[in-house]
Amino acid sequence: MNNFDDRRRGEETKFAMDAETAFRVAARRNRLLGQWAADKMGLTPEEAEAYGKAVVQADFEEAGDEDVIRKVLGDLTGAGVDIDEAGVRAVLEEKNVEARRQLMGEA
Repeated sequence: MNNFDDRRRGEETKFAMDAETAFRVAARRNRLLGQWAADKMGLTPEEAEAYGKAVVQADFEEAGDEDVIRKVLGDLTGAGVDIDEAGVRAVLEEKNVEARRQLMGEA
């Protein structure tokens, strides 16, 4: 019985660590996406930092990436940047890879 309990606790710990890692990657990815979009919109470094945080906050509106994509796409098109949803999704995926690499480098 003790082995089963140990295994269950180990699985629960792994699940919690995986969930935390996924959260950290998504937050870093969204901040990187926000900084990329801020650069495209010609924002100052201070505005870019604030915008990156706003993109991270946008991810808490609903599950999935649609809230982030909607915010960034709307802001970019509102600023006159010529980009479509597929372009934002492609950059989002690039930033996901970059965020994973950054977090792995910190570990």
